[in-house]
Amino acid sequence: MAFNNNRENREKRESNQMVFGIRAIMEAIDAGKEIEALYLQRGLTGGLFHDLRNLLTEHHIVAQQVPVEKLNRLTPKNHQGAVAFISPITYQRIEDIIPQIFEKGEVPLILILDSITDVRNMGAIARTAECAGVHALVIPSKGSAQINPDAIKTSAGALYKIPVCRQENLLQSAKFLQESGLQLVCCTEKTNDYIYKPDYTVPTAIIMGSEDEGIRNELIRIADHLAKIPMFGEIESLNVSVSTGVILYEAIRQRTAGE
Repeated sequence: MAFNNNRENREKRESNQMVFGIRAIMEAIDAGKEIEALYLQRGLTGGLFHDLRNLLTEHHIVAQQVPVEKLNRLTPKNHQGAVAFISPITYQRIEDIIPQIFEKGEVPLILILDSITDVRNMGAIARTAECAGVHALVIPSKGSAQINPDAIKTSAGALYKIPVCRQENLLQSAKFLQESGLQLVCCTEKTNDYIYKPDYTVPTAIIMGSEDEGIRNELIRIADHLAKIPMFGEIESLNVSVSTGVILYEAIRQRTAGE
């Protein structure tokens, strides 16, 4: 019986709970629920909708404007032009995590994911990061893969264990990390230096970009180091989750050298 209860609890928390209707969504936000995705019907108006928009602004929640047909595909019920999904994890703030790492006497290793939109890549990266002892993942609040059941399962549960920080402004978060004493290392092809050149034994934040877009230029401009993975075959790039594992374990190799 205990086994069945544990399985039921795990399956329940691995589902992104759908909430529909403006008032129900407002109540979920007021209750402190983490909104993973929010879809609002284009052209929606009215006093209750105005109250919802004010609440979204107050809680820094980003909504997507979509045609009513999309909402109808999500649920056949009376959604009132608003459908939300509650996240299975609780997001944290990188501003709170960094001081805690230093207080423990540990050397921060942070992973920033810029526009990683594939949920399975997100899950695979989280699994590798947790195994490598990464202290936190930092993702943008807009333009990032949802932390949904597919991501959770691909991560083998790592997304329940490693702190995930969903930040409204990735550039400001990167600058905060620099001001906190962390170096920024961008894993990018836009350099002649290999990933072996930076010293990862110091406080470090590694930035990974999407396979199609790469790391945004504003992050590359402020980086302390640009580093690329050596490539000798005909295929020009690795999958981003594989690339993340390669550079993370170079950092771990350096940090464990001599042990």
